[in-house]
Amino acid sequence: MKIRFILMVNKQGQTRLAQYYGENLTIQEKAAIEGEIIRKCLARTENQCSFIEYRDFKCVYRRYASLFFIVGVDGQTNELGVLELIHNLVETLDKYFENVCELDIMFNIEKAHFILDEMICNGHIIETNKANILKPTKLMDKYQTKK
Repeated sequence: MKIRFILMVNKQGQTRLAQYYGENLTIQEKAAIEGEIIRKCLARTENQCSFIEYRDFKCVYRRYASLFFIVGVDGQTNELGVLELIHNLVETLDKYFENVCELDIMFNIEKAHFILDEMICNGHIIETNKANILKPTKLMDKYQTKK
């Protein structure tokens, strides 16, 4: 499974976190892709499936409270596996931030990226154990409080 990007978007369509893997795109191209994908995801009803074909890849999304988590993957990837990845990411963020919300992501963007980087490297899932993912982040927090 090759992950191309992960987006966290609010209900108004504002991107709160964006991480791209192996994509050599300009900022304008990224903004255009994000805009198109976000519009398509937000326009869908709850009765429709959470998978969208877009260009040469698939987008799998899931809504948690006011945030949409959108993952772009290669065409041969199992969509249910991606939904599990999204759920694991949300649970991990929830464990760290204690009931994560959009403001937690906005005001702690570097920690959200750090947690994401502990889970995914170069578009491949490297860790799914929540304790192992959060261990370096908690060590970093511990070190910062000592200073």
